[in-house]
Amino acid sequence: MMGMISSSIARKFAMALSGLFLVFFLGQHFTINLTSVIDPDTFNSWSQFMGTNPIVQFALQPVLIAGVVFHFVMGFILELKNYKARDVSYAKYNGGANASWASRNMIISGLVILAFLGLHFYDFWIHEMSVKYISGDMSGLIDPNDPASGFRYYEETVLKFESPIRVGLYVISFVLLAIHLWHGFASSFQSVGFNNKYAVALTKFAKVYSILIPVGFIFIAIYLHLNQLPH
Repeated sequence: MMGMISSSIARKFAMALSGLFLVFFLGQHFTINLTSVIDPDTFNSWSQFMGTNPIVQFALQPVLIAGVVFHFVMGFILELKNYKARDVSYAKYNGGANASWASRNMIISGLVILAFLGLHFYDFWIHEMSVKYISGDMSGLIDPNDPASGFRYYEETVLKFESPIRVGLYVISFVLLAIHLWHGFASSFQSVGFNNKYAVALTKFAKVYSILIPVGFIFIAIYLHLNQLPH
């Protein structure tokens, strides 16, 4: 594996594939989260399925975590290689003249997203692991002894967006995610070889996706925060 990604082209290809995989997950994650503002019962039902299904928990979830780690590690490697190449090959390198701000600062937006993922894991994933494997509640119910009590996922999600500071952190993170996707998603198609008659349409789709999904997440966070304020 390490031999395969030792060349510059192979590294970019691997980076693009991991990015496309994470983009697909992002869309699926947004679809589930959007139901929290449309129909809390559907959100609870889908979240309970994702949180208790053994295939999701013990097969897909480890693959997702590995994909996240691989993408960020490969990103740091590419940034380091590019930095060294600029120092050696371009004595008068002018980043602003050769690339957009988004492409020149992928490492910055990536670091912000990585910090956000730490907060997001703390808010939801670590809490979920604690409830299921320490407290022993594998059911996803508010009261494990009362099947009629309903699932707890919507209530827990709303509670996380009670603080305006946390909502603000989420908003900032999603703005940086949009910037990161704006360059990364579109360029990933080129990196995996989609330089054909569909390239223009794919690039336009990537640009629209890069704006709509982060804006959608921002809307969800603000809506869940405002919806619990006193009327």
